[in-house]
Amino acid sequence: MGTGVDRYIVTLRCVDAPGVIHAMASALLKAQGNILEQAQFTDEATGKFSMRTRFESPLTQLEEVRALLNTEVSRFDPIITLRREDEHRRALIMVSQQDHCLADLLYRHANGELPIDIPVIVSNHENCRTLANQYNIPFAYIPVTPSNKSDAERELMNLVDKHSVDVVVLARYMQILSNDFCSTLEGRIINIHHSFLPGFKGARPYQQAYDRGVKLIGATAHFVTADLDEGPIIEQDVHRVQHNHNALDLAEIGRDVERRVLARAVRLYSEDRVLLDDQRTVIFA
Repeated sequence: MGTGVDRYIVTLRCVDAPGVIHAMASALLKAQGNILEQAQFTDEATGKFSMRTRFESPLTQLEEVRALLNTEVSRFDPIITLRREDEHRRALIMVSQQDHCLADLLYRHANGELPIDIPVIVSNHENCRTLANQYNIPFAYIPVTPSNKSDAERELMNLVDKHSVDVVVLARYMQILSNDFCSTLEGRIINIHHSFLPGFKGARPYQQAYDRGVKLIGATAHFVTADLDEGPIIEQDVHRVQHNHNALDLAEIGRDVERRVLARAVRLYSEDRVLLDDQRTVIFA
């Protein structure tokens, strides 16, 4: 269609049934929509259907488009998301003392590689305040102790609400979030884990990897759930290592893998390419 149109992204999840695609096509036709990108998947094990469509339409009112979609597909009892493509997902980034993932995300964001808005960075340490200032992003210091954990999470949730946050990104944030917080933001918290899960848990993972003589190290980006490091996986990668790499070498290589994996996961989420399917994810890359 070209000029004079708005571009939208819609995702749909429902139990698979005849007519779902036809209903979506009918809705887009009524919206005078032109499909630019389309992907779909049926999980035969669960019977769940997932779809992502990027389209353009001369209709400029988001709620008008949403109403047309709902009218056509509501009989399938779907979970639908709809947004204008240029209205970016808003990401609150959390970090502790290691800044490699945060620095990478901020660099990519500043260079237009990550289509997200970052309204605030939150940390339980002051280490990364200077980095946040360099990119002119507000920095919120929220210390966490065993005695103030609930108050700290209440302050964090206030920031989520205040800034209309879509997703919380844990860029090496080294505090365990409470079950209540994880449940409230289910499917909206992304963590980077220093392992190709399942892997070495607990302290000094790269020393554990060195002690075991591993030949592959990796990283996993996943949604956070109440079960520690057991949430649905979004992205993973590995790097081959040799017997002459020491623990410091592994940590350096691991940091690079973590940066890449987290950045890819955030980009996938920011483009609505990640759909939850029970304990798994559908990734429309």
